[in-house]
Parts: sequence; C-alpha cells; structure tokens
Amino acid sequence: MLAALVSKTRVLEIVGDMIRVEATGCALGDLAAVQNVDGTTSTARVTGLERSIATLQVFTGGKGISTNARVSFLGHPFEVTFSNNILGRIFRGSGEPIDGKPDLSGDPKIGVAGPTVNPMQRVLASRMIETEVPMIDLFNCLVESQKIPIFSVAGEPFNPLLARIGFQADADIVVFGGMGLIFDDYHFFRTQFEEHGIFHRTVMFVNQASDPIVERTLVPDMALAVAEKFAVEQDKRVLVLLTDMTAYADAMKEIGVAQERIPATRGYMGDLYTQLAQRYEKACDFKGAGSVTILAVTTMPGDDVTHPVPDNTGYITEGQFYLHDGVLDPFGSLSRLKQHVIGKVTREDHSQIMTTMIRFYASSKEAAQKQAMAFELSEFDHKLIKYGGLFKTRFMDIDVSMPLEDALDLCWQTLAECFDPEELLMKQELVDKYFPKKTAAAKAATAETSGE
Repeated sequence: MLAALVSKTRVLEIVGDMIRVEATGCALGDLAAVQNVDGTTSTARVTGLERSIATLQVFTGGKGISTNARVSFLGHPFEVTFSNNILGRIFRGSGEPIDGKPDLSGDPKIGVAGPTVNPMQRVLASRMIETEVPMIDLFNCLVESQKIPIFSVAGEPFNPLLARIGFQADADIVVFGGMGLIFDDYHFFRTQFEEHGIFHRTVMFVNQASDPIVERTLVPDMALAVAEKFAVEQDKRVLVLLTDMTAYADAMKEIGVAQERIPATRGYMGDLYTQLAQRYEKACDFKGAGSVTILAVTTMPGDDVTHPVPDNTGYITEGQFYLHDGVLDPFGSLSRLKQHVIGKVTREDHSQIMTTMIRFYASSKEAAQKQAMAFELSEFDHKLIKYGGLFKTRFMDIDVSMPLEDALDLCWQTLAECFDPEELLMKQELVDKYFPKKTAAAKAATAETSGE
C-alpha cells in the first residue's frame, strides 16, 4: 500500500468529519490515509476538489484528528473484495467483514462506482423474476434487469416485504445493501436469509445508523459493483436489494452541507438526480452474460411523493411498488416492463386475468362507498363487495405467498365464487378453458333450488 502513495500533506482545516488539505495529483473518489499524531491511522475519501484544495470525508469521523495529522493519498478509488468467498459474508460500509469469519484481505479487489454499461451491450428485458408475492407476480411483474423502488412511509413493513422477495425470488445470487439500519433491522435481514436457506448465495453490505455517514454512501456502490461482476463474469442472475435510498440521499445531503455546497430543493444537492441515476442505471441484462435487477426501498417523508427523493426516483426507474396500510396498492403500483413478459413467458390467461381482477376491484371500491353512504345496492353491488373482501384477503395481504400458476388459478376460483361466467366480459375461449366448472355447476344448482 505504501508504494501506492502519491503525496503527503498536512491538514489545513477540520469541519466535523470533513478535512481540507492542499494536494495535487489526487482525483475525486480517491482514498487517503490520515496518520494521526497518536499513531493511529484513519481512512478518508476525496469528496471534493477546488483548485489545489481537496476535501476529504473521514470514515471514522473527525474526532481525534488534529491539524498536525499527515494525509497520504493512495492513488486509487475505493475498492471492494470480490471472489466466491464473499458469498455468505457480511461487510460494513467500509468493506470490512463484520461477521467474525476468516479475513479476506488476500482476495482480489475491484473498484466501485464505475461507468454504466454501454447500451449496445444491453439486452431488452424479456424474463420474469417470480417473487411469489401475488400483487407483484400477477399485476406488476418484476422483470430481469428492471430497476424499481418500493415507495413507502416510515412504519410500513417494507423491510419484511423486501426480505420475503429476497428469499422467494428465483435469482441465482442476492446482494443486499442496508443504509442507516438500526440493529434490529440488520439482525432481521440476516436471520431471514439464514432461516430460509439462501444465506450461502447472499452477500450483505450493512451500514448501521451508528456507523459513519460516508460509509452509507458507499453501500450501493459496493453492492452494485459485486453484482455486476457476478453477472458479467459468472453469468449469474443477480437481485440487488437496497434499503433505504432516502437514507442514502440524506447522507449525501449531509456531506454536501459540510462541504458548504449550495443546496437545491429542500436542502438536497442539485446533483441528486445524477447520483441516483448513476446507481439505478447499473440494472442491466448483459448481452451474452447474466443480469442485474435492482429493487430498492424509497421512504417518502410525510407520504409525500413530490419529495425530492421519490420524485427524482420516479423519473429514473421503471415503475414502483406502492406500499401503504400494510398492503401493496394495485392502483399506485406500476411496472413499465410487465408487458414484456405477461402472456409471453407467463400463462396465456395472465393478461386477461390481471385486467379483469383490477377492474372488478375498482368497481368493488365504488360499491363499498355506496354502501357506506346508505345507498340502495343492487345484486351485482353485493357481488362486488364480496369480491373486494376476497381480493384483499387472498391477494393484497403482503404475507400471502404462492407461485404464479397457483395465483392465476386462485383468481379464476375467486371470480367463480362471486360472478357468473357471462359477467366477466373476458375472451370466451379463456373462460371455457379456465373457469372452474364445478363451481359454475354448483352456482346453477343453487339458483335453480332458490327459484331464480
């Protein structure tokens, strides 16, 4: 490492966790070693350059650093360990293992925060990632190489949902990046991955709430760097789970304020869109190789979708899953790539079932409003209200888990329990093929007995 040092200089100014030094020959993102007067050494990262003055963020914080400290630039950006040995391992935001397992310092390292993929090497999304979450698989499919957030608010069970998708999704490798997690959340994810038998093919990068802010900004870069490497070099289908990207944006805001940069909307820096896009655009189906799919939690302060973080995220990503009141909202959720797989790699009735189920659920909401306002309800209104209750219980509850084929069959069963075949307004060949015959016969017998 000493051979890589490009210059040494003293500290000019200390502002919180930021230090400023006079330096030449260093680049934005380069690492530096801060040698304190007490003999200890801290790692720092160049976060700003202005003429001959470099601004560095110290990983362990500015406490204990004096202006007499010596700064040595290492001549390379931040790197993360990459080999098959990182599977089943947990790393902190600085890239160091925190699971007590063998040291990996001798394993190869790769740079993080590299450029996005050449569009000529990208393949059009055409394969589905089945999650066994009905509201995703049925109505807003997760497609390989997709970048999509879970929009939610604090207090919603977005972390349990993210963990479920992680251990149920049909991906080869799961890369988890946690930013600003409390210990309970970190322990929850680790326990869930272990208990469901996917920990051996999972890599975890965790920044806890008590860890340095600068490490929070490195977590997505490390997670995406190793995910891209697995996809390109080992042809793996990699699912990247990130939580919470709002904590990531807040960390960037805090660093920007410490650098005395002029803020934009609500205190966030003007390059927020660029910083988010550079990470999300790592999602890719590589030509002749594997794929990287990104599913990231984005919390909305005050349930405000116009907040800068979700607002900018919506312009970058290909839809969103909207989680509120403990359910995935079928109206607020959207997958812009689902048309690439529905009815093409899924069953022929998928498209018709999807639109019919949502159409009846929207009508059931209107019937429920009429009931609440004491309007007289028709026989069909009562059918809609019954259907709405079944739809919420069988499909919208995020604890419900079932394969896509079973979910499609349950859709037909639910429709048969509430409506007659001619009320569905679906293609007749699909009704003839999939509508449960026994249920239809039973309904006819009941109607005849009652004299209808």
